[in-house]
This record gives sequence, structure tokens and C-alpha cells, in this order.
Amino acid sequence: MSPEGRGIARGHLPAAAGGDSFRILHVSTGNVCRSPITERLTRHALTHRLDALGLVAGDLIVESAGTWGHEGAPMEANAAAVLADFGADASGFTGRELLDEHVIRADLVLTATRDHRAQVISMGHSAGLRTFTLKEFTRLVRAIDPATLPPLDDGMAERARALVRAAAALRGWLLAPSADADEVYDPYGAPITFFRSIGDEINQALDPVVTALTGVTAPR
Repeated sequence: MSPEGRGIARGHLPAAAGGDSFRILHVSTGNVCRSPITERLTRHALTHRLDALGLVAGDLIVESAGTWGHEGAPMEANAAAVLADFGADASGFTGRELLDEHVIRADLVLTATRDHRAQVISMGHSAGLRTFTLKEFTRLVRAIDPATLPPLDDGMAERARALVRAAAALRGWLLAPSADADEVYDPYGAPITFFRSIGDEINQALDPVVTALTGVTAPR
């Protein structure tokens, strides 16, 4: 089982019964390094966690865009190499510039940096309560008791919405330990070793999020 191709209509995991959906939008600057890695690692992790339960997540849509997105550009070669390290699929990706419609349709926006978060929120569309940096969201999710979330039987979209509401409620209470704790730095133009360190950061930040969404921990 593998995610379908990238895009608004095509960027989702295999279809499941039920019409409700939940959109996760990953945002970075160019949409050729950080957000593509995060998008594809999210899909990869969701697919494999749910596959262990014999489930699919057709109601979760995972996509990405860039605040200065290279529209139509391929993913950076080093970013694709990082995805290959994790066994994730880099094929079929093309960059996008972040548009109002992407923010409007997103149920959760996860950004690489605080500056990206501010840019998304400045676009309006009541985005503040559903926009976080990736590492900020991870910190908040770690503090949420998974037993308080709806079971998967209620649908992944319902569970995901409850997770976002709980994280937003905690935001003013669990502050970042340092100014750069919520940042994922840009590896654009850097050697593959730095890309791999950023890939590891992203993968570690995604792990508790995917666990909370699915109720399935990563195999060790």
C-alpha cells in the first residue's frame, strides 16, 4: 500500500469508506527541501502505521507548499536522497507556491519555522488556531493524553481535529525552551550530510504526531 501522487486531489492515502477528510499542509520557503521531505515522510509513516492494523487513511490528505515556492520545480536531489534513506517515495513531486486556497482548505498547517507560521497566519482565513511550527506541534502533542482523543472507529478526521483543538488549547502553557527550539533550518545548497541531519530532525518530530493520529507507535 502506498500513497497516491502529489497534489490537492491526488495527495492522499488510499481511499477509505466515509466522506469526511482532514488536510495537513506542510509549509517551508521554496517547497523543494524541507516541506517535501516532511510531506512524504508523513505519508510514509501514516501508511505503514495503519497498514500494521490492516487500515487505510483515505480521509487524511497530506500536501505541501512554499511561501516563495518554486512552482513546478522538482524536489532537490538531496531531499529525494533523504527520503530514500527512510524508504519513503519521492516520485512525482512538483513544487507549489502557497496560495490562499491552500490555507483555507487546510485543517492543520505545520511550518518549518516561526517565520513561516507568521506568514501563514498573516494570510488570514482564521488560520491561527490551526497553524503551528512542526516542532511546536510535536511539543504540544507530547503533552496530550491519547486516551482523551476519539478512537479510530470514529474516523481519523475526527481524531485529527480533536488533536489540533487540544494542541491549540495548550499553546500558551507549553512554551519553547529556547528561541530556536521550534525551527527546522533550511538545508538548501548544503551538502547531503546536513540534509540527512535535517531529515532526522523532521522524522523525529513527526513520530509523536503520527503516533497520536493513528494510536500506533513506530516499530523499534
